[in-house]
Amino acid sequence: MSKAENANLFKVVSDHNPVSDKQTGIDDLCEELFEYLEPDQIEMVYRAYMVGATAHEGQSRVSGEPYISHPVAVARILSQMRMDCSSIVAAILHDVIEDTATLKEELAQEFGEEVAELVDGVSKLTKIDFRSKAEAQAENFRKMMLAMVKDIRVIIIKLADRLHNMRTLEVMGPDKRRRIARETMDIYAPIANRLGIFKMRHELLDLSISAAYPMRYRALDSACKEVVGYRKEIFNTIEAAIRERLEHAGINAMVKYRQKNIHSIYRKMKEKKLSFKELTDVFGVRIMTDSVDDCYRVLGVMHNLYKPLPGKFKDYLAIPKTNGYQSLHSSLFGPHGVAIEVQIRTEDMDQFAESGIAAHWLYKEGENGTSTAQSRALEWLKNLLEMQQKSGSSLEFLESVKVDLFPDEIYVFTPGGDIKKLPRDSTVVDFAYAVHTDVGNTCVAARIDNRMSPLSSRLYNGQTIEIVCSDASRPHPSWLDFVITARARTNIRHFLKSLQTVEAISLGQRLLQQSINQVVGSETAITNDRFERVLEQYHLTCPEDLLAEIGLGNRNSSLVAKAMYEIESDQTVFDDTGKPFAIKGTEGMVVSFAKCCRPVPGDAIVGFMSSGKGIVVHQQNCRNMTETSSQNRKLSVQWSDHVEGEFLAFIRVQVANQRGVLATLSATIADMYSNIEHVNLTEKDGRISTMEFVITVNDRIHLARIMKKLRGLPVVNRILRK
Repeated sequence: MSKAENANLFKVVSDHNPVSDKQTGIDDLCEELFEYLEPDQIEMVYRAYMVGATAHEGQSRVSGEPYISHPVAVARILSQMRMDCSSIVAAILHDVIEDTATLKEELAQEFGEEVAELVDGVSKLTKIDFRSKAEAQAENFRKMMLAMVKDIRVIIIKLADRLHNMRTLEVMGPDKRRRIARETMDIYAPIANRLGIFKMRHELLDLSISAAYPMRYRALDSACKEVVGYRKEIFNTIEAAIRERLEHAGINAMVKYRQKNIHSIYRKMKEKKLSFKELTDVFGVRIMTDSVDDCYRVLGVMHNLYKPLPGKFKDYLAIPKTNGYQSLHSSLFGPHGVAIEVQIRTEDMDQFAESGIAAHWLYKEGENGTSTAQSRALEWLKNLLEMQQKSGSSLEFLESVKVDLFPDEIYVFTPGGDIKKLPRDSTVVDFAYAVHTDVGNTCVAARIDNRMSPLSSRLYNGQTIEIVCSDASRPHPSWLDFVITARARTNIRHFLKSLQTVEAISLGQRLLQQSINQVVGSETAITNDRFERVLEQYHLTCPEDLLAEIGLGNRNSSLVAKAMYEIESDQTVFDDTGKPFAIKGTEGMVVSFAKCCRPVPGDAIVGFMSSGKGIVVHQQNCRNMTETSSQNRKLSVQWSDHVEGEFLAFIRVQVANQRGVLATLSATIADMYSNIEHVNLTEKDGRISTMEFVITVNDRIHLARIMKKLRGLPVVNRILRK
C-alpha cells in the first residue's frame, strides 16, 4: 500500500471521528496500524472505535479525559507490540461489557465471536455478589486466567490495560495508588515476566515502585543520573574498546549500554542490604550478534578484554529460563575498577526479551509450528488449568498462581538425563510432581546423586534425582509444610480433599446408623425411601453428599435420623443413651486428636463434632473441652477393642543440666520403641533444665512404661504427662 493510499484511508477515518483526535489518540493509533495491518482491518478497528466511543459517551476518567481515550491508549500499546487486528479491536472494546449496557452477543454479531470472547475474558464479574472484596478479586482473576488458557491474547490485553492505568496513576489518591501498585507487583508484573514480556514487566515494576515509594524512587533515579554524569568518559572508553576488539575478531555485532531498572536496583539493595555505592551492575553492556556461535565467540573476546568476576557467569543459551529468555551473562572487571555486566544474545533473542511470546505471535498468518517460547507458555497454561480444576476456591487458586509466578530457578536431572526446572528451595516432593502426578502421589523417598534422602530434602543445581515409589503410599498433609511449587501443593490438596470425602462418607454412615439405632431402639437398616425424604429437605442430590456432611460435622446425625423417621423434637443434643461411638484409629482425616490434651488409647475420652473437620477427640478432663464446647456438639465416644496405629503423647521431663542428657533421654525413648516427633528445651536455672517431648505411643500402657523407664534415669528429677 502506497503512502498516498495510506493518507487517503487515514483521512477517511479522521473525517468520521466524532471526538477530538488530540483527546482520544485515534489518529496516532491508525498511523501505527498502517505500518502492518491491511486497510480493511484498519477500517474494522475504526468501526470498533466508533462503537466504543458511543458506548462510553458521557463517561470520563478521573483525570477529566473522555473515557474512550483509555481503550485507545491500550490499543496503541498493543500496536507497538505488533498484535493482530482482533487484539486491537478487543482492546478498544475491552470495557464496554463491564461499564456499559453493551452485551457480549452484540459484539459477537458486529465483530465476530473471536473478538467477543476476548472482550469477555478481560471483563470483570460485576453481576455476582461476593462475600468479600478479596473473594471478588480472586474470582475475577480466576475468570481472566481461564479465558487466558483458551486464548493467551486475553492476558496480553489485560497487561496493556494495567500498563496504561499505571502510567496515569498519579491522579488517584495515595492509598489507592499503593493498593494498585502492590497488586501490579504481586500479579501482573510476574505474569509479564512468566510470558517473557520483559519490557512491559520492567515498566510495570518501575511505575509500581514510583507509586508505592515515591521518595525512594526519586532518590534512586537521581543517584543513577549522577553516576551517568561522572562515568560518561569511562563508558565511552569501554564502548570503544569493545567495538575495536569485535572488529578485530571479525564479528558483526551491535553494542549498546543498558541501565539497570530502578525496581531491580531497589530490590537488590533491599534483599542484600547494600548501599547504592556497593552495587556493581547498575550499568551494563548488551551485545547483539547474528548467531549463537557468534555469541560464544563474543564471550571469549570479552573475557580476553576484561577479567571475569568468579561465579558471575550464566549460560541461558544452553538452558533457557522457564519463560524462554536466552542470553549469556557475565560480570567483568572494567577500567578504573568499574564492574561491567555484559549480556550477549542474538537479535531474535533480544526481540523476544522485549516482547516475549508476542514476538513469536501464534496468530500471525502463515506461521507454521510454535516456537520454544510458545511451547513453554502453553505448558504453563496447561498447568494453570490443572491447578484451577483441583483448587477448592478462587482464593486458593490465586495463592497457587502467586507461588508459581516467583520462580528463582534451579536445574536438576532425572536418571535418564532430562532437565527439570524448579523454583529454588524445591524439595524431592516438588520434583516428583514435576515428573508426573502419580509419581508424586506414591513417592516415599529419593536417591539424590545415588544417596538415599527423605522427601523433605532440598534440591540444588546439577543434582540427579531418582524417586522411590510405593503403590501403598499416599500424600500426607505434612507435605504441605515444605513443598514449594504450586503444582505439588495443588495436587496434594486435591488428593487429600478427595480422600477426606471418602473417609467422611464412611464415618457419616457409622454415625447415622448409630443415631438411627438409638432413635428407633433397634438395629435398623437405612432404606432408600428414608434417604429420599431427607435429601429433598436438605437440598442435597445423593445419599453420599448427606453422609459426607454428617462425617465432616456439618450436620447432626441425631437430627437427620429423627427427620428420616419423622420424629419431632426441638432437642439438638446428641442422644448419649445408646452405645458410645467406637474410635478405631483408622478413620483417617475425619477423626483427629486434640493437641491440647493428646489422648491415647486407654484414656477416658469425649468427642466434639467440629464443622468441616469431623470428630475431634479430647480427654474427658481436658480444660478446653469442658469450658468451651457446646453440649449440642458433644459426642459420646470410646476406644474400640482393637485400636490400630500410633498416637502422639506429650511429656515434660525435668533433668539435671549436664552434658549429654538429651542424648541419654533420646536413646532411652528409642529403646522403648517410640519416636520423638518434637522436642523443646528450656533452662530453669544453671542446674535444672526442662525438656518437653512429643512422642509416639501405642496406648496408655506403652506411655506408662516409657515414663517409668525415664524416671529411673539418674539425671531425671521429675517427669509428668500434660
